[in-house]
Amino acid sequence: MKMRQHYLALRSAFPQLQEQEPFEVTTQELAEALDCTHRNMVLLLQRMQREGWLSWTAKRGRGNRSVLAFLAKREDIALQEAQEIAQKQDLQMAISYLQAMEQESPRGLRVQFQEWLAERFGFHSEVQGEQRLDLLRFPLPQRIHTLDPAAIHYSGESHLVNQLFDGLVRMSASGDAIQPHLAFAWDVDDSRTTWTFYLRKGVLFHHGREMAAADVTYTFKRLQALAPKGLYNWVYMDIAQIEACDDRTVRFVLSRRNEAFLAFLSTNRASIVPAPKRNNHTEDDSPYPVIGLQPIGTGPFRLADRSNGVIVLEAFQNYFQGRGFLDRVEVWSQADRQPNDDEGELPPFQVMHNVRLSDPAAEQWQQIRQSGMTCKFLTVNELRQGPLASADVREAFDFALDRSEIIERLSGDVIDRAESFWPARSTGTTAAQASPAIRPAPSDVQERLARAGYRGEPIVLATIPQYEQDALIVKQVCEPAGIPITVKLIPAEQFQGEDRLHADLLLFAVMLDEHRELRLIDLFKSMQHHMAPSIRASIDRQLSELLSEQNAERRADRFLAIERELTASHRLLFLYRKHLKTAFHPSIRGISLESLGWVRFRDLWFTHASGNKKTAPHGPN
Repeated sequence: MKMRQHYLALRSAFPQLQEQEPFEVTTQELAEALDCTHRNMVLLLQRMQREGWLSWTAKRGRGNRSVLAFLAKREDIALQEAQEIAQKQDLQMAISYLQAMEQESPRGLRVQFQEWLAERFGFHSEVQGEQRLDLLRFPLPQRIHTLDPAAIHYSGESHLVNQLFDGLVRMSASGDAIQPHLAFAWDVDDSRTTWTFYLRKGVLFHHGREMAAADVTYTFKRLQALAPKGLYNWVYMDIAQIEACDDRTVRFVLSRRNEAFLAFLSTNRASIVPAPKRNNHTEDDSPYPVIGLQPIGTGPFRLADRSNGVIVLEAFQNYFQGRGFLDRVEVWSQADRQPNDDEGELPPFQVMHNVRLSDPAAEQWQQIRQSGMTCKFLTVNELRQGPLASADVREAFDFALDRSEIIERLSGDVIDRAESFWPARSTGTTAAQASPAIRPAPSDVQERLARAGYRGEPIVLATIPQYEQDALIVKQVCEPAGIPITVKLIPAEQFQGEDRLHADLLLFAVMLDEHRELRLIDLFKSMQHHMAPSIRASIDRQLSELLSEQNAERRADRFLAIERELTASHRLLFLYRKHLKTAFHPSIRGISLESLGWVRFRDLWFTHASGNKKTAPHGPN
């Protein structure tokens, strides 16, 4: 490893030279380039010559000029160095090293590294002694900041939390029923504010202790303390009381009726964590320590190692629903890449989420169309005294926002025009089946904007980095109408804060899956923070009525009423919806999807005869 660094240092000292081009140089110059003594310089050059990296003909006598020729390309040696660093499971250091090297080398260096890295991904079966070890290794193009259910923000973090933790209940595969999980049964009183759960016996945490009611009470008190404004806080902050009736019974008392409570318990935000031993704490310690990247749950996999960008999960032998087929999962976090919805091609591996395949690849790979879809939209910040505070300007802006052109610029067979969060209920047909809207002429758009009183004032559009491409397309589509848009990027973990209130428009997305109701309530409550007081009060009243409605069909009708009020006043502007697919190699068996369309690792198994094939798909993101 050090020898390659010496060669690269020597090569950098003579950047103007081409490979195979001999040149004369003194031994003194060589020693200075390698920053070592004459004796060590000779030893280093002899070693490099044996490696075939250079040829060197020495001439005796100080001041005499030797003949040197570089044989190995700088990029090849740098790539070998990065590969060795990665093989030691220090992916972040390897990527940082390549980023530094690319200042002097072509950008293709990192592409070559990605291609090499792809060969390490996928399913591998290794025999250790008399035992076969089944390993799945896959890349995750985002940094893992935390594995604490109370603090997760990103889909990759959410997916890993699903492998490490369990909740009291779970959503059915079809997404239309709540089923028992850590709790085998539950009761609710007539007021539907007191919920009692009965816990399974013999469920173990990864550190070996049996789960009890005290862990459940600790979990939700901890969630309230650590994340009072977190995702779905409008559910768990309404828990007025939680008590352990005995070791196997837990009772929740809600401050008001909330028909989303049971569905919330099926999310990974409600994952059960172990209560710490009291005698481990001093008076200065927090009663609710942050888990961070050292999680202990009851899930089908336990965290075995976490270092240098690689997270290693091992099958939990004592999992209460039975041990999974895979022995080990390695998640290689590639934090230098920013994930987005329409990534280009990436190196192949055996399970890909949110994917579009080329026709040749589609013939080789199997695909599952996920039940959920993402929906992109814009909302108006009425607290900012900009042009969109006017209802007439909002209507004209909505008219100017040509969705057909936005979809054309995005391209892709999985993207449709969006008109509702409930497309089947609101129109009875999909947007793809509906007649396309007639495109307005730029002059008509400009005339309508002028009549509304718009005079070309700049509009600030805020979004998260993952949706930058969408924001730039909105900006481009609005330019011909004379609407100047400035795009402001805010990190996802800060998007719910005050920064977004300095923008006129907010671009975001919602996942329409089995947790659609929870996600939409969370969205509408978030939108209330930048609504005018009158509309805010109206939405608050309708959400209260909705959360008191036990019938799912009538709840859907109330959701649609809220949506129509917001779209009619042009406070909510739909852009498009995207269907999601998961592709997988034919050697994989046991494919079933969880929330966000991720594959449950516990269910996967492989046919060993074909498990190591590397035929190439295209484009996960």
